[in-house]
Amino acid sequence: MGGAAVQRVAEPGEVLHRFYATLLKSFGPQGWWPARTRWEVVWGAILTQNTTWRNAALALKNLRRAGLLARRALQRASLREIELHVRPAGFYRQKARTLRYFTGWIENAHGGSLSSIFRQGVQRARAQLLALKGIGPETADAILLYAGQQPVFVADAYTRRILSRHQLLPPAAGYAAAQRFLHQHLPPDAPLFNEFHALLVETAKRFCHRNVAHCEQCPLGPFLEKPNDHSRKPTVTMSCGLSTVS
Repeated sequence: MGGAAVQRVAEPGEVLHRFYATLLKSFGPQGWWPARTRWEVVWGAILTQNTTWRNAALALKNLRRAGLLARRALQRASLREIELHVRPAGFYRQKARTLRYFTGWIENAHGGSLSSIFRQGVQRARAQLLALKGIGPETADAILLYAGQQPVFVADAYTRRILSRHQLLPPAAGYAAAQRFLHQHLPPDAPLFNEFHALLVETAKRFCHRNVAHCEQCPLGPFLEKPNDHSRKPTVTMSCGLSTVS
């Protein structure tokens, strides 16, 4: 029986693992979250809301210089002082209040212990974090994953952009839908989620921009269609161990 080899459509989990392997080979380990302590991870997750990591890092640098990265020191500082230091992160009044509120809440509810939060398990810890003013799903999940090593994928805008452009998610897929997709098709492995999310962020920052995608230079470019006929939607398929497009 001659003819071309029969192709099969790859399962989403298979495609995701190929993405991960490709990006890890291209970029290497990312070493995320870039922080010295778990508390710095928490503050960074709050400060990076609605801004770039560069701006959040400037705010963290200010807090470090002022000796305010430790929970007790931040709790003792005045709201005005915190606002002054976190100003580079934008929305500085709101974020300063969230930082102060978090320190008070964890003192009252968990004796000031981050470990106490994470020992509850993902679902209960996430529910408690989401109940706090100023903490949304992405921030809560970043705290759980990067400070608590919990298997929760941070399905941020970068991740959704890449997956939707590769036809794995609808373009309008929201945070919760994207996270369900990733949890369904990847094993619940915190180190995997950590590294994969960081690699996707790096990919989006380098190549997969909001208004333009530099697919020719992107390591994930070969997973997209290459013909000049761009009217067809790309479909990732597998044949003889190689990714192709049908």
